[in-house]
Amino acid sequence: MLAIGALLGSALIAVPVAAHATTTPASTAQTVAAAAAGLDDPAKKEIAMKIVSSAENSSLDWKAQYKYIEDIDDGRGYTAGIIGFCSGTGDMLDLVEHYTQIKPGNVLAKYLPALRRVDGSDSHAGLDPNFTKDWAKAAQDADFRKAQDHERDRVYFNPAVNQGKADGVGVLGQFMYYDAIVMHGDGGDSTSFRNIRKRALSKAKPPSQGGNETTYLNAFLDARVWAMKQEEAHSDTSRVDTAQRVFLKKGNLNLNTPLDWKVYGDSFHIG
Repeated sequence: MLAIGALLGSALIAVPVAAHATTTPASTAQTVAAAAAGLDDPAKKEIAMKIVSSAENSSLDWKAQYKYIEDIDDGRGYTAGIIGFCSGTGDMLDLVEHYTQIKPGNVLAKYLPALRRVDGSDSHAGLDPNFTKDWAKAAQDADFRKAQDHERDRVYFNPAVNQGKADGVGVLGQFMYYDAIVMHGDGGDSTSFRNIRKRALSKAKPPSQGGNETTYLNAFLDARVWAMKQEEAHSDTSRVDTAQRVFLKKGNLNLNTPLDWKVYGDSFHIG
């Protein structure tokens, strides 16, 4: 999906350093520990990957998507892998460059010149006819799967979680940030993650500024829906309306299971 990695760092607010430790009752300590368990908790991250996969691939089996590749006619060229890396938006190029750094001479390395040329367009020039076959072949390599994980975390997951923690939102809010940055990237355009967040901040304060978490997250989802409707390829807002908004209405700010939701009319469940 859209990604302008170089811009990410500047948009993120550092997570405040915790104050010096004081003696607290066990119940308070447990509450603090629970709050500290963010979307980066392994069990929560697994849930996040499944929910995103339900929207991106109509399946909870996100690990089956390393080999996925097709042109979905959204103007971004080929969309591929576990997070929808695109040949037209730079993140697929970054991925293949990283893969080639850790494994020179891999089956995709020969496409780097073409990926650099088609960046910013929907062109397949220099990629067809064998790029999709070679992508699937690369997906059998543990190093390529590891490279996809690395770029997902570097460009999308970690920035979203860090910003969510800085804003004082819990696991659900961090997931909302993650899903938004996966779809919209974090560039300078009006529909990017940073500007969705900015639109939300103009309507409500986040918990880090003393605001109500549910009120703020509703404002964020309103801004997200607006951004989605600006582009025909993203105009179906069910991944917000019948998924994230459902969790929020139920007050499930920690994204606890069981979870039931719908995306594009399909029903999903995590027990």
